[in-house]
Amino acid sequence: MTELLLDPAIRTWVFLPVVLITFLVGILRHYIALIFTSKKRLEQQQVQDSQYLIRSRLLRENGRFLPKSSFLMRKNYLLNEESGYIAKAMERPSQMQNPMADPSMMTDMLKGNLLNVLPMIIIGGWINWTFSGFVTTRVPFPLTLRFKPMLQRGIELASLDAAWVSSASWYFLNVFGLRSIYALVLGEENAADQSKAMEDQVSGAALAVPQDPKQAFKAEWEALQMTNHHFVLAKSSSGFVNLQISSFYFTDAFLTTYKEKLHKNI
Repeated sequence: MTELLLDPAIRTWVFLPVVLITFLVGILRHYIALIFTSKKRLEQQQVQDSQYLIRSRLLRENGRFLPKSSFLMRKNYLLNEESGYIAKAMERPSQMQNPMADPSMMTDMLKGNLLNVLPMIIIGGWINWTFSGFVTTRVPFPLTLRFKPMLQRGIELASLDAAWVSSASWYFLNVFGLRSIYALVLGEENAADQSKAMEDQVSGAALAVPQDPKQAFKAEWEALQMTNHHFVLAKSSSGFVNLQISSFYFTDAFLTTYKEKLHKNI
């Protein structure tokens, strides 16, 4: 196929403006999402439940460093049938709600869809109309003809190499390719990445059902109940004393040898 030589003005007035417009629209979308998206506040009960689950897990993992009486005291504090926090939490009625029945969650989902779809339709249509028919860049490796509909939208040339990219396709490549730049500028949890928002909609992450705390407490109760205590520091005191004695003799012998050499030199 015939090789093309692009005008340097295309880089200045088409290639770079598409990148800049896509990036600025993502930044604007992020801050608009922060304004219109309602903040989810954690209740005191949820924070307390999570802290007790973490406390129980740490007791299972690091309880071997505690004496047996201390371990059993903490275990009884969590698992006692009358006063144990985990035992009481297991008897608590389930408070899970269907996300589809929550009007605030449905409103947030609608706002997210509008913030994700509208900019892509408006900016994509404007770029396709303003920069229609431009060839912006070329990928640095050969491609088959099956890539022409994806990389050359708006350019119907059968003789054009599939490695060339049109202005409309260049915009969509930027939409899906600026994720790392957004993460660098705005942080990992940002609303500027349209590709991530579309992935969440397809996978159903936006309507993910929260975990039932009752089931989490039941699993933690069973795990802590089956944990056997083994005090690993039972013989550490005698070893520490022997280490202190050997260290003392080593230091004394070292000082004696040093003094003898010092007197000989004098």
